[in-house]
Amino acid sequence: MPYLNQLLFIKVNRMKDYLYVITIVLLSMGLFSCGGKKEEGNKQNETSQVENSPQKDAEIQRYNLEVRKKNSTSRTPGDTISIIQYVLDNYPEGTYLINFDKTLTYNIPQPALIYNIQGGNNYVFGVIARSKPTERLIEPKNIIGYDQSNIDLDSTKLGTAFFYLCLFQYVNDQITTVWEAPIPSHGGFNKISMQKWDYNGTPYIDINFHYAQGVGNIDYNYFLVDGLTSPPHLMMTYKGINFKRTIANVNNDKYPDYMEYLYIDTGEKVIARDSIPFVWSIKDSLYVNTRNKKQTRPY
Repeated sequence: MPYLNQLLFIKVNRMKDYLYVITIVLLSMGLFSCGGKKEEGNKQNETSQVENSPQKDAEIQRYNLEVRKKNSTSRTPGDTISIIQYVLDNYPEGTYLINFDKTLTYNIPQPALIYNIQGGNNYVFGVIARSKPTERLIEPKNIIGYDQSNIDLDSTKLGTAFFYLCLFQYVNDQITTVWEAPIPSHGGFNKISMQKWDYNGTPYIDINFHYAQGVGNIDYNYFLVDGLTSPPHLMMTYKGINFKRTIANVNNDKYPDYMEYLYIDTGEKVIARDSIPFVWSIKDSLYVNTRNKKQTRPY
């Protein structure tokens, strides 16, 4: 019996030790968890501070720009670094030079710039985005790409972006803005390219946006109808599953017209029903339906 009592005593003490160790472990896990949440909360607060602090955002942009300058092996007048510097120094806080959408996951982002413009070698087209002053700062990653074309459904949560096509002129190290034209979209930027109108060879800048809501793309076409240094003429075209608008020449003037295509979507199939020409009215500064003069479009 004494031996049995001794064994029971040892087991009870061991159980107490085990319970003690388990308690310590659980308390440690709880403290670690609380610390992790606190640290995560701090990171979120830091991010939130940048989103709502134009000064902090500008400091980060300038730091990244200086790093880029140090890593650059060769510089030329009016290069990407110069344009970024110019936008940072001369545009409102929360303004960014935009990059092309990445075609592959590991692609290096390319700035939305067009150089070597015919008729003006010292000019460059660029796409910028500005933050709405009364809202949080935008983040370029939230306005570029297919998924980001849904931002119009809840744009204020991530900040509202206002896109602009700009023509910059550079002479040595001096850069100026010749003109800027608003782009009527808030998200889903894809790419920019230089094109020519088949009818008369007028050059135009095609700015392509993804349109996830309609499973398609929208093109904002800026025609240089009065030359390079004059503000361009905007005409929108698009293409999707059950919608389409294409560039056309209807009345043989210098302004592009377009064909609006009508479809019947039964849910099982899409049937092309009709095509309606719209022409630009110089008097009203609107596109007018040639079959129904009361139906107009701004671009």
